[in-house]
Amino acid sequence: CAPASPAFLTLRKTLPCRCDHSPVMFPTLAFDAHARHEMAAAGDVVRWRQQLPTSVLHLDSGRVLLGLQEEGQMRHQLGVVEGPFWLDAASALLGLPSVVDMVAETPVQMRRQPLDDFLREVSALPEAAQILLRDMALGYRQQTELAVSRLAQDAEARCAQWLVHRAE
Repeated sequence: CAPASPAFLTLRKTLPCRCDHSPVMFPTLAFDAHARHEMAAAGDVVRWRQQLPTSVLHLDSGRVLLGLQEEGQMRHQLGVVEGPFWLDAASALLGLPSVVDMVAETPVQMRRQPLDDFLREVSALPEAAQILLRDMALGYRQQTELAVSRLAQDAEARCAQWLVHRAE
């Protein structure tokens, strides 16, 4: 098993190794210590729904709402995350656009990693870790798509009820 690359700074989990020696450490992807911080004010959109990522955002501090924004307002909140947190790693891993809008609830500090660099670091992980990350990303994506779909169905059902009520 190959050692982790220097870009991986924090070790979090141990996965069993298929070789005869010690277990492989599953590192948390991290940034170059010299990476420039970006700031966003409360209410700023950090990532738009259906935006295909060209970079991956790491939230260092602050809170970000996840949901569906309409007319400048977060109309349907599906979740909230607090830094430290990788905001759009699942979409980046799968090569798909974001399913939700991401809006700063508080002032946030974050770092942006180019997509190619992020994917290169993931590809340096042991194969078992890559499979685990992709499976988790796919599961997260499917759950989020289901939640968004249910919101749309609820809106359609409310509209249908309103039409039936008006027709009576």
